[in-house]
Amino acid sequence: MTQAVTDVLVVGAGPTGLALACGLRLQGVDVRVVDRMPAPATTSRANFVHVRGSEVLDRLGALGDLPQRAVRAMRITTYLGDEPMMRIRFGDPGLRTAAPPMVVSQALVEGELRRRLAELGVTPEWGASLTGLVQDDDGVTAELDDGRTVRARWLVGCDGTSSAVRSAAGINAPGVRLSERFLLADVHLDWDVDRTGTSGWVHPTGMLGAMPMPDDDGRADLWRLIAYDPQSALSEAPPDAAEPRAADAYGRRSRLTEAQILDRFRAILPERTGREVWVLDSEWLSEFTIHRRLADQYRRGRVFIAGDAAHAHAPFGGQGMLTGLGDAENLAWKLALVVRGRASDGLLDTYEGERRPLATDVLRGTANVTRINVATSPVGRFLRDQVLIRLFNQPWIQRWATFTTSQLWVSYRSGPLGVGPAERVAARLRRRTCVGDRVPNLGCVRADGAPTRLHAELGGRWALLVPPSDGATGAEPDGEPARLTRTDGVPEAWLVRPDGHLAWRGVDPAESGPWLAEVLRTGSAR
Repeated sequence: MTQAVTDVLVVGAGPTGLALACGLRLQGVDVRVVDRMPAPATTSRANFVHVRGSEVLDRLGALGDLPQRAVRAMRITTYLGDEPMMRIRFGDPGLRTAAPPMVVSQALVEGELRRRLAELGVTPEWGASLTGLVQDDDGVTAELDDGRTVRARWLVGCDGTSSAVRSAAGINAPGVRLSERFLLADVHLDWDVDRTGTSGWVHPTGMLGAMPMPDDDGRADLWRLIAYDPQSALSEAPPDAAEPRAADAYGRRSRLTEAQILDRFRAILPERTGREVWVLDSEWLSEFTIHRRLADQYRRGRVFIAGDAAHAHAPFGGQGMLTGLGDAENLAWKLALVVRGRASDGLLDTYEGERRPLATDVLRGTANVTRINVATSPVGRFLRDQVLIRLFNQPWIQRWATFTTSQLWVSYRSGPLGVGPAERVAARLRRRTCVGDRVPNLGCVRADGAPTRLHAELGGRWALLVPPSDGATGAEPDGEPARLTRTDGVPEAWLVRPDGHLAWRGVDPAESGPWLAEVLRTGSAR
């Protein structure tokens, strides 16, 4: 038996684990990443990165050429038969971001994160399953299935809905597994549907969605299909079926064979769209039921959980990968400060304090969307098809939908690093950025006179924005923050966290140093 030592052991090399590892490495923390899969996944359920997710990837240096490889299908058109009933356009809802929303496979996102992590000196270790862990006052000893042990000061489970870390740490995650059956596939289709947007159909037998997908071979006919299909539960393959079973991105076998799923789509497509459709071939076929759960806590001693290990919900709205990336960025800068001795252990409790309320909101929202999509009663279908769809054609509702799904609205103003009720109310009444809010990607000038954007200067660092007339600086935990002169005309100094949220605001930039030192010492801004 061999034992390795590291600052942080990350279990799970999906987008959450890889993003966390990148964030830690940007701040010089020693990291190891292990994953139970024998190799990286080449397929994935997730295929949409909203604006906030693109911002996180950009700050980590992992956006790469994803915008060029993605499909810019930013419009959703919903049909009742062949009649368009609703159109929603996604994009930047006026919140000043240069990062684009992207239709792109999670597998490609993971590839860019692995590329960036390799630049930072770390390669994931594949085929390494966690079988147990033991905590003590100084760290965690993780046991792997090949007999090795890894000694880490901290351990983070980013290992999905059936998290071995969550189980081994004794963290409870109550929830339900719904009975509704969905089919999922990446299929080459010959049909007359616009590839500049996503299309959806409502039908008495169930919903159908079709999203154009990037196609490396240039055929431009690859589509991601998702269909609610209760009939598929009646056609499960017998245990000894010779046909290959479909599988998800993690190698878990489906109840149905690949041929059965493809046959169901051949029937569903013309039935629900009213169009002629030729199914040419398939890249990937799967089926799933929805898990909905939320962990009681995100930390147990020196063990944390993040991403799907902490929260699981329906895929509608593209919130899963997005929320996991946000978890990773939030935890990374806090854990790095504690590992490097710049902050107290109490700062780590703010991770759950800031991120779990968001997950609660996301679960509530995706649960409501699921109920709408699988409405089977006459009343439910009437409300969906004749009321809600028409309501969503209103411009203000479409702006709200874009704003909500982008997660650019996420704020920690009421969290442990936020402000009191009076200041929150004052900020709302004055419509100004409040401590805890996301700071837009403001135009700034570096100390050397070069123009830049705020988010480009973060990358694991703090930033102090000062008015042009003020040359004072504030203290960053490892020396100086990125000192930037703001060009938006606001005569205030702002201290911006590494994850792009406002930490402090004031007239005198020099006051940011003592304020930050106290917050890192106590783990609270109140």
